[in-house]
Amino acid sequence: MKPLPEYVQACVGQRTSAIDTPALVVDLDAMERNIARMAEFARKHQVLWRPHAKLHKSAEIALMLQRAGAVGACVQKTAEAEALAAGGVRDITITNQVIAHPKLLRVARLAAALQAQGGRLALAVDSAEGIQRLAEAMVQAAPQARIDVLVEIDVGQGRCGVPPGEAALALAQAVARLTQLRFAGLHAYHGRAQHLRSAAERREAIAGAVQAARHTRDLIAAAGLSVPLVTGSGTGTLVHEAASGVYGELQAGSFLFMDADYAQNEREPAQPAFEHALYVKTQVLSAQGDRAVCDAGHKSHAIDSGLPRVALLPPERALRYANGGDEHGILTAQGAQARLPAIGRMLWLIPGHCDPTVNLHDALIGVRGGLETGVVERVIRVDARGALS
Repeated sequence: MKPLPEYVQACVGQRTSAIDTPALVVDLDAMERNIARMAEFARKHQVLWRPHAKLHKSAEIALMLQRAGAVGACVQKTAEAEALAAGGVRDITITNQVIAHPKLLRVARLAAALQAQGGRLALAVDSAEGIQRLAEAMVQAAPQARIDVLVEIDVGQGRCGVPPGEAALALAQAVARLTQLRFAGLHAYHGRAQHLRSAAERREAIAGAVQAARHTRDLIAAAGLSVPLVTGSGTGTLVHEAASGVYGELQAGSFLFMDADYAQNEREPAQPAFEHALYVKTQVLSAQGDRAVCDAGHKSHAIDSGLPRVALLPPERALRYANGGDEHGILTAQGAQARLPAIGRMLWLIPGHCDPTVNLHDALIGVRGGLETGVVERVIRVDARGALS
């Protein structure tokens, strides 16, 4: 892993004004409040929580979450699992299918390494072929190890996962017949429901997911197989999975940072009041006529869920961020009393989508005491940046 630039490390202990731009900044106070609220929510509802590390991609943050009560971490990629394990995370679930043989050998070796350290690795499957390939890789690369296997069912996402019911039962039985594999339960994640805007829409969507998960769990149990766990959920719907009596583990991850897209959801009254904690710091480079230009373009934030919002301004002085290309953002007046920022002005952007935004940066700069007047406390490496395989 390449060393971080000296100017990044040098900002530790300095005021936030010393952070060079564009930079990805974490408000540590807000993040810690989010963690405390999530931990309390899980305790209250007596569910496990395994935050998705595809959000922050940092072993340091994953371990921080575990100290607060999380049972481990979720990832989507084998390389993400390897990066977290290298940083000391010992309980990891890959909530995705792995099919390629070279990658499965890596999975097997990682499962053996974590098992030897008292940890465990779990993997989602949704096909008989995937199960057989995994078992063969375990025999070849880690014959003394076992890996936990979660059968993924499609509860509305329309992506991976077999239909609930008989198809999932057949896969659970196939897993149970193989000594290298341990059937660990069901993976039932409804990703599309997370960003349904109204609380009623999300409630209805998860009611269907819960019904599908319960039916499948009961069918497998009736066939004589224990179903240790149903896992899934996200930040947008966690109140419903937690209250279902079916889901035993929540995978929500975005609660940690929140983004501009999640801010558009109608909040469920029972959901903890998670705060924005992730920002892109940017500086105005140019001011021409009715626009100002800042140095945070698409290379510094993801746009798949929309453009960022300019933070820390009252509505009457709001600025609109518009597409300026790879290196630039275009700022125009939005509020009735808004004035364009002068050249050199520092601004704070709330990304549209946190996960791919983090993947664009080598480090998160953690500040304490507020974005505008606080101090840089530490620099957190994005260990799994670019971990796509």
